[in-house]
Amino acid sequence: MTSSARARAYVAAVALACATASPAVASGGDDDHGGGGGGHDDRVELRGSCSGRGEWKLEVRSDDGRLEVEGEVDRVAPGQRWTWTMRHNGSVSDRGTARTTGRSGSFEVERRMVDLAGTDTISFRARRPGQVCRGVVDY
Repeated sequence: MTSSARARAYVAAVALACATASPAVASGGDDDHGGGGGGHDDRVELRGSCSGRGEWKLEVRSDDGRLEVEGEVDRVAPGQRWTWTMRHNGSVSDRGTARTTGRSGSFEVERRMVDLAGTDTISFRARRPGQVCRGVVDY
């Protein structure tokens, strides 16, 4: 097999892994996301598997007219360098790099965003060579 054929096979395998990753699991929340507080939990949390080893979590909650967003990658090797991006309604809200720490190999990113009228679509994507973690919350 030529090197270009191996590269194509590798890309196809990664794409297949992304497409067949286990589905996300949602928890928490109700439909009242505009008020922030009010004595009830308006948090939405999704979890899923990364394209390789590892898991991701994306959590969004309303707080005083802003959205508190937390993206996390867990259960990967410690010391790995990841690049991450958070998007709000399709536009990049923030991006950066992180290094996994601890015995479980994890990192998390927390940001505050404007709570726009209507549904806010928040996405978190973290990647390193050969591995992608991605979650999307409609809030």
